[in-house]
Amino acid sequence: MSRIGNMPIALTEGVELTVSDTNLVKVKGKLGELEQQLDPAITVKVEDGNVVLDRASDNKEHKSMHGLYRALLANMITGVSEGFSVVQELVGVGFKAEAKGQLLDLSLGFSHHIYIELPPEIKVETVTERGKNPLIKMSSIDKQLLGQVAAKIRSLRKPEPYKGKGIKFQGEELRKKAGKAAGEK
Repeated sequence: MSRIGNMPIALTEGVELTVSDTNLVKVKGKLGELEQQLDPAITVKVEDGNVVLDRASDNKEHKSMHGLYRALLANMITGVSEGFSVVQELVGVGFKAEAKGQLLDLSLGFSHHIYIELPPEIKVETVTERGKNPLIKMSSIDKQLLGQVAAKIRSLRKPEPYKGKGIKFQGEELRKKAGKAAGEK
């Protein structure tokens, strides 16, 4: 029994979902359009304003795909109606971020700048205020792509456990370690 997969997904107003005979699901809303290819073992039905997923059998592989595709479709419906956003904070002296269109220019304490070309589906904005850490604000309708790009940016300089320097998500609590204790003589 897949608890996630059995839950129906409510179609919000203005969202249109179509399923082709090759199991390609297209979701269209006010913010854009997304599509996802589903496994043939999973069937999708729209019943009175709700999307219901069903699986072919109860074997382990079909059960795991049932919950996965239900979560992906729920994220697609939320994405085309409301969208998703991620805010990352650069903690460290001299750390800077600047967005030039779809190019993100990062200065992270290395001897060189790091340039990241962002996909066209992601909108990026950088905020730099005096006395505060620089912020990178990204938004998109595709939650998977947004999370992947945010993880890639964070991997360039993960927060270290002593001072917390690095790139972190806004609101993220870091576990800090105590520094070296002074030896007694």
